[in-house]
Amino acid sequence: MNAAPRIQTTAGRLAALGFADGARAERLLDELGPEAVGDLALLDDLVRAADPDLALTTLSRLVERDPSVLGAFRADADLRRRLLGVFGLSAALGEHVVRHPECLPSIQWTRWPTPGELREEMLLAVGADPDTAEPAAELLAGGIVAGPGTPAMDALRVAYRSRLLHLASRDVTGECTLAEVAAALADLASAALEAALAIARAEVADAGDVRLAVIGMGKCGARELNYISDVDVVFVAEAKEGVDETKALQTATRLAQGMMRACSASTPEGALWEVDANLRPEGKMGPLVRSMESHLTYYRRWAKTWEFQALLKARPVAGDLELGQQYVAAVNELVWQAAARPKFVEDVQAMRRRVEAHVPADEADRQIKLGPGGLRDIEFAVQLLQLVHGRSDPLLRRRATLSALAALSRGGYVGRDDAKALAEAYTFLRQVEHMLQLHRLRRTHVVPSDTADLRRLGRGLGMTTDPVGEFTTTWKRHALEVRRLHEKLFYRPLLQAVARLPESEARLSTAAATARLEALGYADPEGALRHIAALTSGVSRRAAIQRTLLPVMLGWFADAPDPDAGLLGFRQVSDKLGTTPWYLRLLRDETAVAERLAHLLGTSKYVTGLLLHAPEAVAMLGSPAELAVRPAATLAAEAAAAVSRHAEDAETAVAAVRALRRRELLRTACADLSGLIDIEEVGQALSSLNDVTIQAALDTAINKVTLERRAPFPTRMAVIAMGRLGGLESSYASDADVMFVHAPLPGVADRDATDAAHAVAEETRRLLALPAPDPPLQIDAGLRPEGRQGPLVRTIASYRAYYDRWASHWEAQALLRARFCAGDPELGREFIALVDPLRYPAEGISADAVREIRKLKARMEAERLPRGADPALHTKLGRGGLSDVEWVAQLIQLRHAGARPALRTTRTLDALRAAAAEGLLDPADEEVLAQAWLFASRIRDALMLVRGRAADSIPTPVKERVLLARALGYPPEGTEDFVEDYRRATRRARAVVERVFYED
Repeated sequence: MNAAPRIQTTAGRLAALGFADGARAERLLDELGPEAVGDLALLDDLVRAADPDLALTTLSRLVERDPSVLGAFRADADLRRRLLGVFGLSAALGEHVVRHPECLPSIQWTRWPTPGELREEMLLAVGADPDTAEPAAELLAGGIVAGPGTPAMDALRVAYRSRLLHLASRDVTGECTLAEVAAALADLASAALEAALAIARAEVADAGDVRLAVIGMGKCGARELNYISDVDVVFVAEAKEGVDETKALQTATRLAQGMMRACSASTPEGALWEVDANLRPEGKMGPLVRSMESHLTYYRRWAKTWEFQALLKARPVAGDLELGQQYVAAVNELVWQAAARPKFVEDVQAMRRRVEAHVPADEADRQIKLGPGGLRDIEFAVQLLQLVHGRSDPLLRRRATLSALAALSRGGYVGRDDAKALAEAYTFLRQVEHMLQLHRLRRTHVVPSDTADLRRLGRGLGMTTDPVGEFTTTWKRHALEVRRLHEKLFYRPLLQAVARLPESEARLSTAAATARLEALGYADPEGALRHIAALTSGVSRRAAIQRTLLPVMLGWFADAPDPDAGLLGFRQVSDKLGTTPWYLRLLRDETAVAERLAHLLGTSKYVTGLLLHAPEAVAMLGSPAELAVRPAATLAAEAAAAVSRHAEDAETAVAAVRALRRRELLRTACADLSGLIDIEEVGQALSSLNDVTIQAALDTAINKVTLERRAPFPTRMAVIAMGRLGGLESSYASDADVMFVHAPLPGVADRDATDAAHAVAEETRRLLALPAPDPPLQIDAGLRPEGRQGPLVRTIASYRAYYDRWASHWEAQALLRARFCAGDPELGREFIALVDPLRYPAEGISADAVREIRKLKARMEAERLPRGADPALHTKLGRGGLSDVEWVAQLIQLRHAGARPALRTTRTLDALRAAAAEGLLDPADEEVLAQAWLFASRIRDALMLVRGRAADSIPTPVKERVLLARALGYPPEGTEDFVEDYRRATRRARAVVERVFYED
């Protein structure tokens, strides 16, 4: 018989095959003998191991102890493959095999035992009879024994680790899934607890006087245990008939202590794991064992939020299983009501943040359990979703993370893609966790930094090309994805709102919805129910998501000023967008959008109207950045591009520009109502938007008139903003007060140029006022020379001649607001230079002019206030209102701006600030005037936003006044405070006006 051919086992070849130390590997193979050296299958299985060097080292030690192993390997390829796979990952289990080679047959078992079989095996190991109701380990002279002279605790550890070896061998060869491994580990731990309790029974006198149930918590309870983990338990006991309860609880406590010691005590065979009972009522400060009644009393009266979250996983695992089942059934009734507790969600979130804070800084980036993007992120998010939604959906009441996540996805509570990503990440991280713990059978969750350790992890996961690089990349990718999804799921404010709903409303029924709507103050509950039915009926995923959203959004609508309008608007927007794939996904997953949408729809008819004509704009509600006012230059470029695209169709071009304006009006209104911008910023944004719109319409009109004339446009044109537009103080309801000016090109007759300019001005006005879904922009040229009796457009020379000869004091006052806003910039500058001497006279206006202006103001107060209007509540012309404040600022400018350039501004508040800085106005007076002006401006804008139409007076009807006050940020009962605040602000402002404006 020829000798087996020698493998080319040079150090270099072995290193190329995957051994880190080729020379040492060559030596160890040689020491195994010629049969091993010639065994190609053996070498192949060694290099397949996660750590070939570790596998070979352990094999060498085992062969030294039991040389027959190599023959067994040749006879049983499965045994060889499984054992070397374990040796390559776990130095600790390798050590166990070397110490106990008799356990090798366990590797050959083809089937994993049932929980009952595991219990029987562990009990027999400690000499207990598994067929008795309360098994106890055998007690002989010299102590507790199991078998001939072997201490029971050691026997339990050997039996446990042999089964652990069996499971690990199936795990590393891919014969079972992560879920199966985790469940098997939990079942093995339960069996070990039963055997440990049997040891305790043999030590404790009167053990038969009490029923003791061991309740598994955490991962043990959920049947998703790690290889090495503290086993969390809670003990519940009941005295048997005729036994004093106090004595029985003392006995049960000794049993529990004995059971815990049997697992955690260090023996020559080491320890199993710690048994942790700190999840019991009152934690370490509370009794180790309680009766059922004591447990329930505590949970009903004193339990903290985290304790209900912990009970989600509770499962009887050892001892009196019937008592354990009764306990779990009783506490489950409390668990699924826990989300209704005050601040439940906030407490859970705060606990999650505290857990993160306790991770050592040098471990945070490598913690796969507690660090950002770790297992706890997934577990907490899933548990929170379960507890909140499981109140009304029994299908979510599952202990294990992966099965709960799948149920959440099926129910529409988590997006399918998100659930898939979380499940994949969870599986990967748990596999890494298992491999980390298998190596030394130590409880660890920290990814090592050592390259050799990272290489072992990567190879253990099947990454052979670049184990370290592939593992690190995959791990970081999963961690980033988990963190992103965790922020979206765990911190969803949606859950806070759902958690505060009474149980009957977490899922809609007709009766519950009716009661809810009436309680929340819906004016038309029947109409609201019709909207709800339309949104939630059916079995589609869309309807399922709506059923998840609506219980929360009903509360958000109720928090808004007008719940009925909010719900109606939501139905209308949903009808327009419900079939688009992104809309409901956006509302469910980006809850800031849903909450902001509810607030806006329930507050503003103006916003609702804009949204209904452009429902896709809902997407901009996702973040404050999306609602930020866009730069004027950006809008101007977009408008110019729209005009250019439709150069031959003026109405289409301006329609596109008006759609842009509608979108930006919506953006500004949403930012305004969300408190992201103040009233001055609103005025600036609206004025800049109007400038852009007028410029685009002017360009379109010039292009159209040029085409119609079939000749070059004969003049330069500029639009001068006046009034609130000129002051960059436009409101949502403001017309655009302007004047048109032109300058004929050289060689062009004035008549021809004026006709062309007039045609452009009229066309600009027409285009911006055309009936359309978009808000019109009315161009008002009534402040031009001679008013409506004068020409619509004048040349710059005509303006100069008019102002030189005919200008009145009120025209000089109106020109204080003049600002170039569109058209030819150079011509605009010429016009401003023309009017500056008129509005900023070098010596100030005369005393006669001051008296004339005061008379004019007094006449306006007497004549212009609408009949029946309350002067104390009219924001524009009422006492201490906008007009009062603006006339004070303008009179100061007319008198002093010629000598004090700081006063040369078109903005009211800037003029007041400058006057105070120049010593022309007491700073206290400036503050009073500014506060009144800001308050009145906010009210005018709020009136438009709330009602969808312009108004100047605080409304008299109570309901309308309530809606207005709520939109301004007052609480539901704060309407009278709002009115009184306004009266007080304007009363104080009027006192300043009387003194500063009317007195010298």
